[in-house]
Amino acid sequence: MSKKIVLITGSTDGIGFQTALELANKGHKIILHGRNEEKATATLTELSNLIKNPDLDFVYGDLASLHEVFNLSERIKSIFPKLDVLINNAGIYANDFRLSVDGYELTFAVNHLAHFLLTLNLLPLLKKSGTARIINVSSVAHKRGRIDFNNLKGENDFNAYAAYAQSKLANVLFSNLLADKLNGTNVTSNSLHPGVITTKLLKSGFSMSGASLKDGAVTSVYLAVAEEVQNISGKYFDNKIEVPCSSLARDKSLQEDLWDFSINAVNKFQSESWK
Repeated sequence: MSKKIVLITGSTDGIGFQTALELANKGHKIILHGRNEEKATATLTELSNLIKNPDLDFVYGDLASLHEVFNLSERIKSIFPKLDVLINNAGIYANDFRLSVDGYELTFAVNHLAHFLLTLNLLPLLKKSGTARIINVSSVAHKRGRIDFNNLKGENDFNAYAAYAQSKLANVLFSNLLADKLNGTNVTSNSLHPGVITTKLLKSGFSMSGASLKDGAVTSVYLAVAEEVQNISGKYFDNKIEVPCSSLARDKSLQEDLWDFSINAVNKFQSESWK
């Protein structure tokens, strides 16, 4: 297995940290991402103490700010010669209504818009890889999601679970359409449900526990490095198995509408390469 350069958003704890640990143990170079420098450097130190001869680096940026996401992407492009795997793992569950600094409902802003912008700005780096993979960590909750274009800034009302399910549906819609747009290139795009896993998000959002972090990282690790999925794109996985996503997530018109909305939302932060 060739050594890959892997960026994992939200890798300072939870499933992201476990995914970083598993892939680093397999000998891959891991770019850790945290909300701030303190969290990112602390995680690098922690992983360095757990792994023999690790190849680790870190970046940081608050995904609640599109300006910080833009700066994050530019920093990554200035440091690394290519990117083999991008795992869009970071996610929040906001129990209370809040707006991002850019004026979008916070769950939608962090879980979707930040990763939308980061992914498209990093496409030039991904295309420099022989075969690159984009992995979007969604949730089975996407099957209960609806995209309400009239309420993405909290214009009408707020329901924490509805906002979370909406953001997870957005992950799969984006992943599926991106796969179509990248057809014929060296870059694939897939999404996944990690399982019901004991994380801070699960405890704060659902007041429950689930399976282990090791279980939660299984599918992300599989999609990152398994040879049998090297040429698979536009699919949704659960426990390393390709399964159907919701019918809404396969709706081409909805995919395009979300893409257009998202492009407009991040327009002033986009790189020249994909204008």
